[in-house]
Amino acid sequence: MNYYVNKRAQSNGDHEVHEETCRYLPIIENRMYLGNFSNCRDAVSEAKKSYSTANGCLTCSPSCHTQ
Repeated sequence: MNYYVNKRAQSNGDHEVHEETCRYLPIIENRMYLGNFSNCRDAVSEAKKSYSTANGCLTCSPSCHTQ
């Protein structure tokens, strides 16, 4: 699965990581391609290289979403 991180932080400071098929995938200008991963954990780890507050999307990557 291809994953993207939202370049714009949410109000809580998180930069959400989304699968390419997520209904909440940000518009092109607001997302950064992370790569193709077999699981969201690896995608979130990659996103944390750019955004220390990266977090999985509750909708498309619930197993990687933390409070």
